[in-house]
Amino acid sequence: MPNNASHKKRLRQSQVRRLRNRQVRSEIRTRTKRLHALETHDEAESALTDLYRVLDRAARRNVIPQNTAARQKARAARHVRSLA
Repeated sequence: MPNNASHKKRLRQSQVRRLRNRQVRSEIRTRTKRLHALETHDEAESALTDLYRVLDRAARRNVIPQNTAARQKARAARHVRSLA
C-alpha cells in the first residue's frame, strides 16, 4: 500500500487507466470476432472500417503499439479480401 499522497494518487490513476485500456482491448477483440464471423463481403467491409477506427484510436492513445495496430489491420483486410 502506498504511504505518500503522491503514491496514492499515482495508484488511483493507474487503476483508472488500466480499466480504460482493458475496455479498449476488449472492444478490439469484440470487433475482430464480429468481422471474422461475417460471411458476405459487403458486411465485412463496413465492419472493417469500424475495426480500423477502433485500432487507430487505440494506437493514437498508446493503448497498443502502432505496429500492432498496423499488423491487425493488415490481417483483417486480408480476411475481407478473401471473402470477395
